[in-house]
Amino acid sequence: MQCDVLIPAALEGTINAQNADRIKAKIIIEGANGPTTPKAEEILEAKGVLIVPDLLANAGGVTVSYFEWLKNLSHIRFGRMTKRYEESKWQNLLDSVERHQEKKFSLEERALISFGAGEEDLVRSGLEDTMINAFREVWHTAEKKRVNMRTGAYIVAIDKLANTYIDLGI
Repeated sequence: MQCDVLIPAALEGTINAQNADRIKAKIIIEGANGPTTPKAEEILEAKGVLIVPDLLANAGGVTVSYFEWLKNLSHIRFGRMTKRYEESKWQNLLDSVERHQEKKFSLEERALISFGAGEEDLVRSGLEDTMINAFREVWHTAEKKRVNMRTGAYIVAIDKLANTYIDLGI
């Protein structure tokens, strides 16, 4: 298969020892759970293919579920406490710019610029931030330890668990 990025997103074990040598992708991003067998991973890594492991690549759903759990614990939707405040601050900024520039913004421009973040905006922003930070942490760990990204992700996860136990005094 000739492509730059391959995203197996359906079945476990889709990429295996029988087909790994025919894959020409430079990067594999595992969208499914366990789409690459250990033997296939060996073959692909020997060819220099970067594999972003499933436990990192498809963690977005679990992350958003965690956000939902936090929201349910607090019994208040994301943005409820800050939306109007943000809109007011942006309106004040627009008023100041208009006073100093002698230019008026249209109602459409004011609405677009001063719109406070809603729940979906905040969840998407939180998800993006979480995934970017997780990728960077795994990438740096993998480089520092000279291991692949899957092993780097396991190291990061185990370190976090260990630190939590230490913090709890266990």
